[in-house]
Amino acid sequence: MSKTRVLIMGAAGRDFHNFNTFFRDNESFEVVAFTATQIPDIEGRTYPPELAGSLYPDGIPIFPEEDLEKLIKEHDIDEVIFAYSDVPHDYVMHKGSQVLAAGADYRLIGLKHSMLKSTKPVVGVGAVRTGSGKSQTTRAVSDALRQLGYTVAVVRHPMPYGDLVKQAVQRFGSYDDLDQHDVTIEEREEYEPHLDRGVVVFAGVDYERILREAEKEADIVLWDGGNNDQPFFQPDLYFVIVDPHRPGHEVTYHPGEANFRMADALVINKIDTAEPENVLILRAHIRAINPEATVVEAASPIFVDDPDAIRGKRVLVIEDGPTLTHGEMAYGAGVVAAQRFGAAEIIDPRPYAVRSIAETFEKYPSTGALLPAMGYGDAQRADLEETIRNTPCDMVIVATPIDLGRVITIDKPYQRVRYELQEIGQPTLLELLEAKFGKK
Repeated sequence: MSKTRVLIMGAAGRDFHNFNTFFRDNESFEVVAFTATQIPDIEGRTYPPELAGSLYPDGIPIFPEEDLEKLIKEHDIDEVIFAYSDVPHDYVMHKGSQVLAAGADYRLIGLKHSMLKSTKPVVGVGAVRTGSGKSQTTRAVSDALRQLGYTVAVVRHPMPYGDLVKQAVQRFGSYDDLDQHDVTIEEREEYEPHLDRGVVVFAGVDYERILREAEKEADIVLWDGGNNDQPFFQPDLYFVIVDPHRPGHEVTYHPGEANFRMADALVINKIDTAEPENVLILRAHIRAINPEATVVEAASPIFVDDPDAIRGKRVLVIEDGPTLTHGEMAYGAGVVAAQRFGAAEIIDPRPYAVRSIAETFEKYPSTGALLPAMGYGDAQRADLEETIRNTPCDMVIVATPIDLGRVITIDKPYQRVRYELQEIGQPTLLELLEAKFGKK
């Protein structure tokens, strides 16, 4: 029998995982190529033979998604797998229409074929959209588990932007490990807060191997999801964050709605800054779609070192990159801090952006007068530095989860915005975790 010829559409995350768990050693299929989008400079590479397995001695090429229809026709593709996240439902089906019109089948891989089972208990944290507050929720869950006496290993959703072979299995126990692996700003934003708490972080490409390494060091594995993707590991307790600043997105984005439906507990974050009617919309959707889920209400209060230093200043606001770009947030914690602490004006960085930062603004015009902390490599970090240097402001407000000043040179005074999850009322995360696992 001839093999089914497959193309996998992705963004260097779910696509590689689906390949590893379902296609890698499956002789019924031939994966001809990946396509890539969302993240800069990941196309034009090869998924290496060291990771692709014995059926792919030359590896698998990665093309830009713009070539999708041409690839289907030129390579006689039978089936296209859609394998990336944080996109509207209609976007998913527009891509499906492209694929069907080009003559191939269109498919999503379900969790039965892609979710790995751990020998240790797993707590998962996901979200319905990027920028909902997953990171601070994951930190709060980690704190609660350790308060109950458990050793925790965090496994982060993949961000493999460098050498894929070297990144197959990564363990981060210190800042030196971050420097050794030359991680991007986005990776630092996710890893550093865990390291600050003394919690080891695993990440990479081959999540079967990663899981087995994490199991050696932990009583409980904590899946730290990304980009509103579904978990790679089967969770024993799954927390999903919903965002009242974007009501309705929990039922109109992929795979956020799937997360919304499968959650054991739904965390309504940002209660403190949300319109009450938006919270009511979320609660109505919970009652209609996942009424068995426990609901936790929470806020993400912000803190800066010197609030008075912001008053009356013309400020440049730097927000988390993915939250502004494909997360489509109109503002984040930096804007809240600028407004709350009396900044005179938020300066628009777009006229002063250079090279890759200017291209980011062009690709994501909804970003507005805010600067996304893009830093997927040395060149882009240099572009970010130059854009900051060019922007005429009195102060920079940095609302990224890390101290950006340790990664790039900020040639102006800056205030760093911090935010942590704060549960309101009951149940709390600690109570839910103790009810599920008890104390060690």
